[in-house]
Amino acid sequence: MEVLLQQIINGLVLGSMYALIALGYTMVYGIINLINFAHGEVLMVGALTSWTIIVWMQEAMPGTPGWLILLISLLIAFVVCGALNFAIEKVAYRPLRNSPKLAPLITAIGMSILLQTLAMIIWKPNYKPYPTLLPAEPLHIGGAVITVTQIFILAATAVSLAILMYLVNYTKLGRAMRATAENPRVAALMGVKPDTVISATFIIGAVLAALAGVMYASNYGTVQHTMGFLPGLKAFTAAVFGGIGNLGGAVLGGILLGLIEAIGGGYLGTWTGGVLGSQYSDIFAFVVLIFVLTLRPSGLLGERVADRA
Repeated sequence: MEVLLQQIINGLVLGSMYALIALGYTMVYGIINLINFAHGEVLMVGALTSWTIIVWMQEAMPGTPGWLILLISLLIAFVVCGALNFAIEKVAYRPLRNSPKLAPLITAIGMSILLQTLAMIIWKPNYKPYPTLLPAEPLHIGGAVITVTQIFILAATAVSLAILMYLVNYTKLGRAMRATAENPRVAALMGVKPDTVISATFIIGAVLAALAGVMYASNYGTVQHTMGFLPGLKAFTAAVFGGIGNLGGAVLGGILLGLIEAIGGGYLGTWTGGVLGSQYSDIFAFVVLIFVLTLRPSGLLGERVADRA
């Protein structure tokens, strides 16, 4: 039971990060029917930006509380990632908005590779230790262990999701986003500015990706220029799993995928008689994707993206 409880905690933490990234995918897809495959690299830029600010502040202002350094680095990462995603949408996606669907898809993949290369040039390709800024003393729950960083991850995710749900469902911007998702041309006739709404959606997605990147780096303790690829791919899997274009589906898919991966990784060695170990836990994300696409292509909660005239 202790092992199961520990894997559930690990799965919830991992799933929370997947959910935040998946929300960026599903928001963009819900409005312009585009999969932003550079989203994982936005996460990576957020984590590396945060690492840069933390290292600089620790050298320039020794004695500053760790939580304050983390907060300042997180806010700066929000700004950098928001500006980056805004520029990506302007330069790479907007000119191709009315092109065949294959063109923006290839552009998104190219943008992902370009961002990885630029990050390798700026930050160098070696792994960098991400400082531990929150108390390292673990807490014990029923035989399982959870750190303060993991509690912060769960709390930050819950607060972020609540704010996003309120924004989408109860604000003027949220109504404009839903109207643009239904039909951008009709929304424009009603006074909505689709270009502004789409840019705002990319910025919100970037903020969520930056938050996930900082949490990912804090939890695993390292940053590197390729760190966003696999989490981004798994978060896309989570978005499809829950129902691409559906915010609730992205959250559900992320949490379930994290639990499946953690519990599966914890027991994989036992199930296979030691042939496969926990290092093969990544296969669960893609087994789930194949399974869902085969049996239920629209995902667990279906799809709320309307067909456009």
